[in-house]
Amino acid sequence: MDREKLWRNPLALSLALLALVMASLALISPWEELRRRAAASPATAETVETVVAEVLEVLEEGTMSVGEGMSQPYQRLRLRLLEGARAGDEVIVEDGTVRFAAVDRRFRPGDRVYVQLTARPEGAQFYITEIVRGGPLLALALGFVTMVTLIGRGKGLRSLLGTAFSLGVIFLFVVPQVLVGRDPLLVSIIGAVVLLAVSTCLVYGWNPKAHAALGGMMLSLLLTAVLASLAVSATRLTGLGAEESFYVVVQLGPDVRFQRLALGGIIIGSLGILGDVCVSQASAVFELHAANPELGWAELYRRGFHIGEDHIAASVNTLLLAYMGASMPLMLLFLLYQEPLARRINREPVAEEIVRTLVGSMGLVLAVPITGLIAALIASRRKG
Repeated sequence: MDREKLWRNPLALSLALLALVMASLALISPWEELRRRAAASPATAETVETVVAEVLEVLEEGTMSVGEGMSQPYQRLRLRLLEGARAGDEVIVEDGTVRFAAVDRRFRPGDRVYVQLTARPEGAQFYITEIVRGGPLLALALGFVTMVTLIGRGKGLRSLLGTAFSLGVIFLFVVPQVLVGRDPLLVSIIGAVVLLAVSTCLVYGWNPKAHAALGGMMLSLLLTAVLASLAVSATRLTGLGAEESFYVVVQLGPDVRFQRLALGGIIIGSLGILGDVCVSQASAVFELHAANPELGWAELYRRGFHIGEDHIAASVNTLLLAYMGASMPLMLLFLLYQEPLARRINREPVAEEIVRTLVGSMGLVLAVPITGLIAALIASRRKG
């Protein structure tokens, strides 16, 4: 493949760009700092190990009272440990008598579970943490990959590569950088720009349409970051509304900048639907130009914007339902609190979700005219 063909081949060019980005991220990786911190962690008197075990027998099960008018299921199980220094040993474990157990959490003989073994001076203690879900999750993932590849073919395969790269950027760059004390908002913006650039070029190729979509994404992303900063500052959110924040404080201390972390979460959370809106808007404008090359940029922009209006309504609804679906327990609490509506909305967990939804939606709305204008200017300069 000569140099000209390489330049015009989207997959080859995108893979080269991906390799360059991954090499750059590796150079600024904080893994060495994370290993140093782990080695410096103080030792504890307890040794905790999590191993896989098999349920051999249900010795007893029923319900127990956990408060006035409240009960939860419990089970007494005989397990065989399958891993670790005590592999092959049989132990008796009670589930639901000490820790909270959901109504649907019932184990049967043959189930494989994760057991947390805590070695203490007074003796070992065992707790069932989770059922082993690896098999069903792997089957589901293989079904998804097969469906995308068969139906989407080459573009579907490239979209899977783009998705894998996006996950790599988040878990190998964004999260580790935040763990070692980098600014969560700055790291999230850098990670977002990198994954948007590579994923867009990888899926849609190196062409004017992809450039227009990418330009719209970048500008919309920056505006979303500005809006998120203003909204979080105005509402004085601390970023401590989520239950997980408590565990982060326990592990990393109180110096974590949770407000900036909340801002980074808004940025990352809006990327997927933002990319969809920008690509769709750019595609609409370029299709209009292909159908009538005589249209000027203003007419292309106007007609493309009419198409984008419908996409705005659908995308905002999609974003709202996605956030609400991920926060169903919070929605239940929202209705359970016996207090005025204004006070319920004012609670930080609820206010944070409102800010996340509204700021993300504003970014999507802005993405349509921004991407449409960029695409119209680029398309109008191309020869029919």
